[in-house]
Amino acid sequence: MVPRAADRAARRETILTAAVRVFARRGFAAARIEDVAREAGVAKGSVYLYFDSREELLRAAFEGLAARSAQVLEEAAAGEAPAARRLAAMVRAVLALLARERELALVLLDVWSADRAAGPQPLDLAAFYREYRAAVAALLAEAARDGAALPVDPERHAAVLVGAIEGCLLQWLVDPSVELTGLTEPLLRLLVPGDGAPA
Repeated sequence: MVPRAADRAARRETILTAAVRVFARRGFAAARIEDVAREAGVAKGSVYLYFDSREELLRAAFEGLAARSAQVLEEAAAGEAPAARRLAAMVRAVLALLARERELALVLLDVWSADRAAGPQPLDLAAFYREYRAAVAALLAEAARDGAALPVDPERHAAVLVGAIEGCLLQWLVDPSVELTGLTEPLLRLLVPGDGAPA
């Protein structure tokens, strides 16, 4: 029984990974379940055993990224180091995570930039960003209370910091000459107040 459950989990992950590759290569709107099945090396019916639709595949991929991101945010919030250092560590971890998730980042950009007049968006990216900004703002507020940070408005500074990370991500996605992780320390020096910037 345990091996069967493990096999099912592995097959589901194989299909999900294949879906992300197909969505990144073809674009979400043009991708078909048949394409995902071919990429995963399974029959089309096998995909439907795990996922009811392309939208469900997309949501599952996004939820996986959101869970990995949430873990990074939780680790930063729960650490014992000064808040500014935890914020710097969080920024490093987020950029490293995004660097490993290039295809999924391309898919999310594709979905976000699609014609929103065609209907409701399949993902709640706004909620994702609200949680992200809230975690950054909490660390900034804590750093200010510790006296280790320049006076900033935590919510607005958090929006600027998250926007800078996303801007770095966008440049990396559209210009192969940009190295995402190489932008980490410059970004920290500019936007993480206090003693968070040194590696």
